Amino acid sequence: MSTLDYSSLNPGWFRSSGRSGLKLPAVSLGCWQNFGEAGSASHGLTDEGEFHDHARLLLWTAFEHGITHFDFANNYGPPPGAAEERCGRILKELPREELIISSKAGYDMWNGPYGDGGSRKYLVTSCDQSLRRLGGEYLDIFYHHRPDPTTPLEETLGALDFIVRSGRALYVGLSNYPAERTREAMALCDALGLVKPIIHQPRYSMLDRHIEPDLFEAAEECGMGVICFSPLAQGQLSGKYLAGIPGDSRASNEQGALSVAQVEGVGFDVREALNAVAQERGESLAQLAIRWVLRWPQVTSALIGASRPEQIVELTSVVDGPPLEASTCSRIDAILSAP
Repeated sequence: MSTLDYSSLNPGWFRSSGRSGLKLPAVSLGCWQNFGEAGSASHGLTDEGEFHDHARLLLWTAFEHGITHFDFANNYGPPPGAAEERCGRILKELPREELIISSKAGYDMWNGPYGDGGSRKYLVTSCDQSLRRLGGEYLDIFYHHRPDPTTPLEETLGALDFIVRSGRALYVGLSNYPAERTREAMALCDALGLVKPIIHQPRYSMLDRHIEPDLFEAAEECGMGVICFSPLAQGQLSGKYLAGIPGDSRASNEQGALSVAQVEGVGFDVREALNAVAQERGESLAQLAIRWVLRWPQVTSALIGASRPEQIVELTSVVDGPPLEASTCSRIDAILSAP
């Protein structure tokens, strides 16, 4: 069983998650779309053995380049649960004491009134199912995936508290909660003596800045770290869409989460201008996008997806480059705010 060579990593690679003792790598691997049927189809790997080997290559490459945190949700696939099942078998090859494995529940997972939302019934059941699929004794982080207006917040937080106290998870977090709901949740934890979430997982990128600055301020006030998902805007900042929409891209797939309208709505000139900034700095557009997310002191980690090992190698190198200067940030702001 391989162990990570920590001496080879940049001293700034691991970052504290708020005021907790948990440290995460600056770049984490999200297992949303590349470890189920969609990932298999995108590579034309119809043979289960070949696709398993490809998935194994991705996870091992990530670990060997310092990514110790692997992020899931109960419904990641497709089909729902496929990512946890496949990756759970592979992650057993790595030293568990060196891994941070997280999962989430909150969105639709199974039919009926107990397969969605934020109830104690759904969250505890989902956590148990994720543990079975992953083949582990505990999760490092378990998140409520979204606010649920039909469930009292104190019930949801009480379920997260139970999940920690029962040994199912070491820490808990929130995802997709707005700033004020986050503050409300933390105040309730204080009032009721519940285990507090230590981390928040919002969507955030150059092209989606809806959490600025409110959520960053709320996270700092509450002592939470922030791990940003979709920092490349589902590939829009990967460099793939600089000259149009490739036929093999996520946007070209009508069943995908990224639409042609979203890509065209940003404007190709915006991506071209951002790419020019990256080239002047001697880096790729994707590296610039990750560095831009990590510039916030509240951000613990950028949560990337990857379909090829080369992407992982490219993005884990960002901490070794020069930080963004204030003048560069101002230039990027001007590009993003241009009419």
